[in-house]
Order: sequence, then structure tokens, then C-alpha cells
Amino acid sequence: MGKVFSGSIDGKEIVNIDGMVLGELKNVILEAQTGKLVDLVVRPDKELNRMKYREEGRHVLIPFSSVVAIKDYIVIDESRAMKI
Repeated sequence: MGKVFSGSIDGKEIVNIDGMVLGELKNVILEAQTGKLVDLVVRPDKELNRMKYREEGRHVLIPFSSVVAIKDYIVIDESRAMKI
């Protein structure tokens, strides 16, 4: 994945590989010492089953490691995003 500026992804829809909308990107969490992106903070779609994901208040956390593409949408591999 090439370089992407945070301003260009703010508010983008998060979808799974099948195209189902999971929510909208609200923020990112990064590791301060390394700068590594850890999680996407997502305002979930009202139809999303939030029980499958880690939650933080009204938002769900999706590991950045589950991102497979960033274009018009942020596409994630849901099998790598669900909590264990």
C-alpha cells in the first residue's frame, strides 16, 4: 500500500471485501514510539453487529492490519478485524 495522507481518508466509509458498509472512519490510533498505525476508530453503521468487534464508547476499533485497500473506500478483511 502506498502513502496516504490522513486528511484524505477522514470520513471515508469502511467496507468489507463483500462491499458491506461497516461504518465511517472517525480517527486512527497509532503507537506513539514507533508511529505504527494500530486501529481505525469507526462510527459503526446502524446495521453493524457491534458484538463482533472491540468497542470504545460509541465507536468500534478495527485493527489497521485488516486493511487491504484504500481508494474510494477503506476495504478491510473482516476475518482479521473481529475480536477473538
